[in-house]
Amino acid sequence: MIRRITFLVMAAFLSQACMAQVGGGSIYNQGQAGGRAAAEQNERQKRVVSPDEKPASPTSFVLDASVLINVQADEYVATFGVNQEGTTPQECLQKMDATIEKFSSSLKALGVGTHDVSVDYVALSKSYGYEVTSDIAKEKLVGFDLKKNVMVHYTNKAMLDKLIAAAAVLDVYDLIKVDYIVTDIAAVHSRLIDAAAAIIKRKAAAHGRLFGVALKSSPQLLAEKYTTYSPSEMYDSFSALETEEVNSGYYHQKYIVQGARKSRTFYFSGLNARLFDQVINPLVMDPPVQFTLYLKMRYDIAAAGKK
Repeated sequence: MIRRITFLVMAAFLSQACMAQVGGGSIYNQGQAGGRAAAEQNERQKRVVSPDEKPASPTSFVLDASVLINVQADEYVATFGVNQEGTTPQECLQKMDATIEKFSSSLKALGVGTHDVSVDYVALSKSYGYEVTSDIAKEKLVGFDLKKNVMVHYTNKAMLDKLIAAAAVLDVYDLIKVDYIVTDIAAVHSRLIDAAAAIIKRKAAAHGRLFGVALKSSPQLLAEKYTTYSPSEMYDSFSALETEEVNSGYYHQKYIVQGARKSRTFYFSGLNARLFDQVINPLVMDPPVQFTLYLKMRYDIAAAGKK
């Protein structure tokens, strides 16, 4: 039994290490409504025309542009969950302090400075169990459970594997999430709006050329909507399997049906080009931070003979 438990724990750690390079355990909670489906729904929602965005008269029309840019993160913050149990709060604290001190020493040996490590107190809760006497199972307090998070800041993405290995030595297997940090967001937004403005100008010129209309040179801004998608938000999952089902009530009454454990595979599934007029840095090898801009302008048609 002990060997079985050890194997399951190690299997859980290995599966974490394989998928946690960007996602972390938080991707399990994204569900069917998470990942790219939710991001694409948000992008479509930007395009819903509100009453304020409709043309004011038959002599005006609206042009829009949607741009995506893929940006590699400059910095990262990995969050590890640490849990300690004990019969008293003092015992939990002593175990927790010892674990975090050893983890901090391991991080220091990897070149992570003390200013790059932060500890967040999460909760101290009571644990209850049952004491069975005769035919009575009485619930009673059996101990306490202390939870803290350790956040580690780093700049080299290859460091994460070393952090996971150092944590595993101390029986810390819970990599909760990885935050991706782009330091110069203003520069990213500048590239987006430059690209979107160029697209709208090309569309305006094409309308004038194709339909023979003259446009006023000062369009009105209707919408300027920026959105950022972190890689940890953009994971989807699938299970590659075929299985039988037992539907007969006879078998359910005669047997206890024990299903096999079926694992899920996670993969990065970012926004693609089909929703956008332009994608900047379209080649994606490592999961990037994805920034989008939806820009909408209203043009008035100039009077005949004027431009």
